[in-house]
Amino acid sequence: MESDRQSWLGEVGVLGMNRRNADFIMRYNPRRLFPVVDEKVNTKQLAARHGIPTPELFYVVEQYGDVRHFEERIGKRQEFVVKPARGSGGSGIVLIEGRNAGGFVKQNGDVISRADFQYHLSGILSGLYSLEGLEDKAVIEALVHVDPVFASVTWQGVPDVRLIVYKGVPVMGLLRLPTRVSDGKANLHRGAIGVGISISEGKTMAGVHHTNLIDVHPDTGQPVRGLNVPGWESILLMAARTYEMTGLGYIGVDWVLDIDKGPLLLELNARPGLAIQLANHSGLFVRLEEVDKAPDTMLISPESRVEWARAHF
Repeated sequence: MESDRQSWLGEVGVLGMNRRNADFIMRYNPRRLFPVVDEKVNTKQLAARHGIPTPELFYVVEQYGDVRHFEERIGKRQEFVVKPARGSGGSGIVLIEGRNAGGFVKQNGDVISRADFQYHLSGILSGLYSLEGLEDKAVIEALVHVDPVFASVTWQGVPDVRLIVYKGVPVMGLLRLPTRVSDGKANLHRGAIGVGISISEGKTMAGVHHTNLIDVHPDTGQPVRGLNVPGWESILLMAARTYEMTGLGYIGVDWVLDIDKGPLLLELNARPGLAIQLANHSGLFVRLEEVDKAPDTMLISPESRVEWARAHF
């Protein structure tokens, strides 16, 4: 039975973890370039040099002595996001929407005391949430004011868009929607919904929640199919430009949609997950093969790569 399943997965072009690691990540992502995407401050600085917008950086907590001076450094700001510079999977991220006598008001309305907040910052610095468990930095950046286009299919939190980009070609897209189970975070392993996006049209298709195919959001009851992603052409073009920006040939590019500033690059991932295939009802390997077979003359610039992708996917 297991061999039949593996044979079927191969026939439909599903990319497995071993092949992803050996044939794409190890082959097209030189290890020396990983710090570009693994450290969020590096990513922001590089994106700025390439004209790709990101959420505004307010402050970086680098040393334990900086923790007690945190409020002085951010001044009177009421809204901000705290992230581990080397974190992954949404761990350690805290969204703050206000401050009061009790401490900091999180996006879900809970209040985290100043003492607990400082403890959280210290945990980030110690490497509690970092990729390799090494000492880290805490990134303080602007809170995104989400475009309401996805409000009917989001439970709190911030939805985001992921694109898999291969050799500079956007090959597959995913809208990640927070749920009650995911505690408002847009990470699939936490229980968020993944909804496939047509590369050609920027329109959502069916979704997946855990391993179940769905058409409506489990908390709002609203359909997830048929939504248009604002600024899709711009998102595709900037995602294609990350190839020249990073030198990495196989990456996940994550975007958030701010109502005032439009698409903002959230982060880059040199080891993007594979659940995107379930939401798109399509195997990644087939699409990667198509890119490999494309004439080089068709893929010489970000613009030509986007044009080719929209014609083929």
